Amino acid sequence: MRNLGKLRIDGERLAARLDALAGIGAIEGGGCCRLALTDADKAGRDQVVEWMRELGLFVRIDAIGNIFGVRAGREDGAPVMTGSHIDTVRTGGRYDGNYGVLAGLEVVRVLNEAEVLTRRPLAVAVFTNEEGARFAPDMMGSLVHAGGLSLAEALAVRGIDGALVGDELARIGYVGDMPVGTIRPHAFVELHIEQGPVLDSEGVTLGAVDSLQGISWQELTIEGQSNHAGTTPLRLRRDAGFVAGAVTLFLRELAQRMGGNQLATVGRIELVPNIINVIAARATMTVDLRNTDAAALAEAERRLAAFTEDLARSEKVEIRSRRLARFDPVVFDTGIARRIEQVAGRLGHSIRRMTSGAGHDAQMMARICLAAMIFTPSVGGLSHNVGEFTRAEDLTAGADVLLHTLVELAEE
Repeated sequence: MRNLGKLRIDGERLAARLDALAGIGAIEGGGCCRLALTDADKAGRDQVVEWMRELGLFVRIDAIGNIFGVRAGREDGAPVMTGSHIDTVRTGGRYDGNYGVLAGLEVVRVLNEAEVLTRRPLAVAVFTNEEGARFAPDMMGSLVHAGGLSLAEALAVRGIDGALVGDELARIGYVGDMPVGTIRPHAFVELHIEQGPVLDSEGVTLGAVDSLQGISWQELTIEGQSNHAGTTPLRLRRDAGFVAGAVTLFLRELAQRMGGNQLATVGRIELVPNIINVIAARATMTVDLRNTDAAALAEAERRLAAFTEDLARSEKVEIRSRRLARFDPVVFDTGIARRIEQVAGRLGHSIRRMTSGAGHDAQMMARICLAAMIFTPSVGGLSHNVGEFTRAEDLTAGADVLLHTLVELAEE
């Protein structure tokens, strides 16, 4: 094969694609709202599939709605895969997930224009419901693909709006005929914005991600009793709102006491009846625990369970817990991480090893193939925010490293 060292991504073309996709589900401030399996998600999927076909990719869709655009190689066999997701949170930015998918398509375009055919096939994936903002768990499509969640269980998941995954997939026309897990890659490399402040604060262009912290999501439902806010003494209250606040405070203190990489977040609290002068009868809240250490994550879960048990007893309420998602920390392939570093060095980009604090499809793909990730900086560490921004030169640098990493893996 000819020397491919001079091949580069067209940064302006990548930016134009990002702008075009961001226009689907656009919201004020420059962000996007494409919750999984909504009409906006369908429109985004339709656009990406159209772009895949324009590039000559063979498009296949599986039964959970994952989309795969496959480019033939000189030989048959397991492809080298890249990609991410295009669903967003309700107040999402234009880069999260979308960048990894569209950079994969630009890799294909560069190879097509240079008339380069890799030994192994290449594949660009769009995974269903990575965010988990409408349907739990997050990373659903890649988890089903990797065999960690059955198709039947996934299709039966009910979303925050009462809709079922299976019904919504059928409604938007993305129930594919390919059995889940059919495409088993040789390797998977996901390009993503960092969604954190490390690269930006250190002035480093790229991250070679070799690990990902564990995640525990649960929903707590607190059942108390409504009563008059002005006539009910504190000692006689069964106040679900107070209990939710006590859990929130406990979680912040828990993370501070445990230190290290322990994180704890309450992302949603809903009160019933939600009236200013009525003691809350019910509170529903979500808890997000994360740690890079599996034992520490389990210890945080244990401490929370013990605290809520004692709190329920002392406040005379009932507290029920429902697990939404639970993933142990992941160690990616060190060989691919090292290759990413070497490629970045040859291309003149600064790079550091790092751990991902967010969940990604790559952590599910690591169950079935060699996998790692490439990070580009998020200015100010912003993500899941309409102000999410990555500089054009950094987007191009990450895509260039992806291009050469994929080609090297595809020539193995």
